[in-house]
Amino acid sequence: MEQHILLRHRDIENIHRLEVYRQHGGFEAFRKAVTAMTPDEVIEVVKASNLRGRGGAGFPTGVKWSFIPKNEPIKYVVVNADESEPGTFKDREILEKNPYQLIEGALIAAYAIQAKAIYVYCRGEFWDLAHELDQHIAAVREAGFLGQDILGSGWSCEMYTHLGAGAYICGEESALLNSLQGLLGQPRVRPPFPAQKGGGLYYEATVVNNVETLTNVPWIITHGADAYKQIGTPESPGPKIYCLSGHVARPGNYELPLGITFRELIFEHAGGIPDDRRLKAILPSGASGPVLPATDEVLDTPLTYEAVAQIGSTLGSASIILLDETVNMAWAAAKMMEFFSHESCGKCTPCREGTYWSKMRYRALLGGRVQSEKDIDILADVAGQMAGITLCALGEFAVNPVVATIKHFREDYLAWIKQAEEKQAAPRPAREKAPA
Repeated sequence: MEQHILLRHRDIENIHRLEVYRQHGGFEAFRKAVTAMTPDEVIEVVKASNLRGRGGAGFPTGVKWSFIPKNEPIKYVVVNADESEPGTFKDREILEKNPYQLIEGALIAAYAIQAKAIYVYCRGEFWDLAHELDQHIAAVREAGFLGQDILGSGWSCEMYTHLGAGAYICGEESALLNSLQGLLGQPRVRPPFPAQKGGGLYYEATVVNNVETLTNVPWIITHGADAYKQIGTPESPGPKIYCLSGHVARPGNYELPLGITFRELIFEHAGGIPDDRRLKAILPSGASGPVLPATDEVLDTPLTYEAVAQIGSTLGSASIILLDETVNMAWAAAKMMEFFSHESCGKCTPCREGTYWSKMRYRALLGGRVQSEKDIDILADVAGQMAGITLCALGEFAVNPVVATIKHFREDYLAWIKQAEEKQAAPRPAREKAPA
């Protein structure tokens, strides 16, 4: 049974209203942090909880906060609400249904690093949510938790929303910061990193955290690091929102502890695969992570950052897409490559050219213009020339659909080649002579 720390609206009606949120303990964690703890103490609690970033990388949140220099006068917190990964829709539910817990978590983060402002970067399609979030921020300011001299602490902070323009690349933190500054949404050369002066928003030291990550923080401050580590596993503690889509009986968001298995999530909670079909493949982290075959070993793997890495993929944001036996995986890889080619910002030559040529080779394969296994090897070779030499992870992500599907589902590629050969060998109907 689900226990909701993050999706509390499923248990508490109207928690998206400030008065209801406060009736159920809302902003008490923030009050505790500001009035009874030093910024360093807040960082140490979050660090001790081992909360890991829920946006994809899984980096320890408290450690990230601790990188911010204390002697810098201007610092920022940026909330990554871009949520552009295919199959990911967890942050939207939080923004729609439990927004004040996110705002509280962001304010605690801002207090911890003594930031002067918080910016919530929403994907362009979230224009309606951004408008509602502006109203929630105004209510928080009216309640005295935002603005000048918050709770008599002498610390002041403001909060703003910002809309992107629908670019996948702006989910990458440095491209997001460029976009937020009004520049092209392209990744920056690092170092300096966002936590360092010269690398963050307006080139000041900045913490960038995902929506789900920050929504964990109020519970941690209220209940303590040890209580948080009782959920999940020691290396990957806490609850996680798993986004399930594709060929599954009950798609949607599931808040469950880290460490449950793929099998438990898919078959016990989400109802299994429709029409009694066989599960063929699992995308653990949308289009970005390497696809996995639905073997017993994979299905019995715990959903933790380290366990999924050990079987050759990544948990990422846990945007889990399921594909049944009716799907040709070469076709699926082609769809993902079309996506990455479209979303490449073009700054890095290997990514710009590699995604384009991979896309064109897939079009040739699916169009019946490939009749040799050498073309499969060419796809793998192009992927090898993209790996590890781009400014951001998009180039790495774009390699994954190619490499993983060729590794696990080569027979699906051969099926297209066989179909092209048979079509080529089939006798063509004789043309009728034109009338005299």
